[in-house]
Amino acid sequence: MRSIRPHRLALLTCLAAGLAGSAMAQEGATGTSFLDNFDTLDTGHWYVSDGWNNGPHQNCTWSKEQAVVVDGILELKFEEGKTGERNYACGEVQTRKRFGYGTYEARIKAADGSGLNSAFFTYIGPADKKPHDEIDFEVLGKNPAKVQLNQYVSAKGSNEKLADVPGGANQGFNDYAFVWEKERIRYYVNGELVHEVTDPAKIPTNAQKIFFSLWGTDTLSDWMGTFAYKGPTALQVDRIAFTAPDDKCQFAESIACKLN
Repeated sequence: MRSIRPHRLALLTCLAAGLAGSAMAQEGATGTSFLDNFDTLDTGHWYVSDGWNNGPHQNCTWSKEQAVVVDGILELKFEEGKTGERNYACGEVQTRKRFGYGTYEARIKAADGSGLNSAFFTYIGPADKKPHDEIDFEVLGKNPAKVQLNQYVSAKGSNEKLADVPGGANQGFNDYAFVWEKERIRYYVNGELVHEVTDPAKIPTNAQKIFFSLWGTDTLSDWMGTFAYKGPTALQVDRIAFTAPDDKCQFAESIACKLN
């Protein structure tokens, strides 16, 4: 048997390590680290929901007309107007790729109005031939002084936690972030740790798409408040970033800069 030269042995070792790393990578994750400051709405990266609603609890129809970029800000609008089966139109975008463990960060200003939900979240579900997994930041219009945190694992939720948003989520831009790891999820508001989840039963495992949405309800008043339309409003998104584990942070103020 011929001996293996040292450089050949090193190469084989690197290849073996790479294969091991690939085997350990989160199944289904196709997205990589990115920063989007919304100079434009890149429809190669973002899918804009259009022409349907998510069920009887939702009083608006997703419309591509309600997702626009204005002066470097993504605006997801809610306004009156017969659209599809509903009397209101609303906006939602979702990434085309799926993302796994890492740091997710968005700088957003919530919409005004009881009965509305301004959401930044990750999701995968039956439409993608996967179990329903989800990680949420949701500002409920009845109380914009708080943001609701939540996770779903195989469609099981009830992991809600409310965190303070000093000054009000609808009064200015605030930074929301979560760090998703195999063993824990950490939630941050304006750079401050507000919640940590370590129970394995409450931590999703499936790679997910990133969503922003603004929608309303006539029926979920206990949760979101009694719907009372007072005119057009919008969820505004200034920035979104995803940083994969061990990657360089995507912007100077990033939580990933502090943790890595």
